[in-house]
Amino acid sequence: MTSNATTDPNPILACTISRDVQNFDLLIEDMETVLGESWGDLGFAEALAFFNQSEAQSLEFVALAIDDADEGDLVMLGEIIALANAKGIKVILIAEDVSPAALHQLLRQGADEFVPYPLPEGELEAAIERLKKREQQAAATRNSFVSTDTPADGVLLAVQPVAGGTGATTMAVNLAWELANVEKKDGPRVCILDFGLQTGTVATYLDLPRRDVVYDMWSDTDALDEEIFRQALTSYEDKLWVLTAPHDILPLDMISPEDVQRVLDQARAKFDYVIVDMPSTLVQWTETVLSNAQIYFTTLELDMRSAQNTLRFKRALRAEELPLEKVRFCLNRAPKFTDLNGKSRVKRLSESLEISIELQLPDGGRQITQSGDHGVPLATSAAKNPLRKEFAKLASSLHELGKSDAEAA
Repeated sequence: MTSNATTDPNPILACTISRDVQNFDLLIEDMETVLGESWGDLGFAEALAFFNQSEAQSLEFVALAIDDADEGDLVMLGEIIALANAKGIKVILIAEDVSPAALHQLLRQGADEFVPYPLPEGELEAAIERLKKREQQAAATRNSFVSTDTPADGVLLAVQPVAGGTGATTMAVNLAWELANVEKKDGPRVCILDFGLQTGTVATYLDLPRRDVVYDMWSDTDALDEEIFRQALTSYEDKLWVLTAPHDILPLDMISPEDVQRVLDQARAKFDYVIVDMPSTLVQWTETVLSNAQIYFTTLELDMRSAQNTLRFKRALRAEELPLEKVRFCLNRAPKFTDLNGKSRVKRLSESLEISIELQLPDGGRQITQSGDHGVPLATSAAKNPLRKEFAKLASSLHELGKSDAEAA
């Protein structure tokens, strides 16, 4: 281990910051294993001074190691994290016997990773790799963004369930992925926005981290600009950009129609297609999304709860004089072509609800019910599944329709 971060002649790539690093002997061993001699150690007060020195420019991350005796210094620890963030230095929080409230406070203040102490084998190296992966994804997002002052013109497609479990998120995620890959070369730029502030699962479907910066963006959309919006996005396979749901459960009325409009404007100005995964609950800003959307897909199933909720949904839109004509009803787990009894039930449902069921999504079976845990789109995990093929066909038809409209214009 290097004796002091400020005097070592070798480039310092990382530092431990603690009251006494000798209390964290396993951390010392892991730092030496991962970095050799390219790291140093600092006390709390030393760290605040060191970040402002030229030697700190080479730092990639710091490991802030604390235990229960340090909970009285949360203000200083927060200052260390804030200054590290301001200097572009990642923070890995190493904690032993620290209360959940203290951990939550420090993570909210900007710590990038948390690892418990004693360190599980290989966990520090894994945390460093996660930091590098996120930085690479952010770089890919920055490189793929195009600065523009042109007005918003991307196609906005929203997907909302009338009840939980009707396949809305499955549809939103896979439609977005199929659109991103609809062209073999120079395909459209696609973004998916997870507006499920409480139970949004787009991040789970694509195995993406939920980032605290998403909460920060929603908390102050008055300051929202291209740079802030870009930082809030996460890249998936360098083809699809995702605004995940926040890390914590938030009230749906935390954001206003004005907040949503600003986010939609940013997304539509930068992407050819914007897919919005909506919560099943109707809120103030549902009208904002519906008004901006070219098509508002609504998923339901062939059961009583979907029928009753569809009637409520229609009445709510009509009461507020909202554009019901934008809504396209999609029947999930539709009966097979040879199921004449099922086809008859679909017809009766359509007639009784006075709706047109324009899209019937086939039942993909167990491959679909388990797909949310795989962390990849259906095109990767179940390419030949009939539901995946339906999403690919829908994406192709939407894209062809968009090109035809563009040529006509």
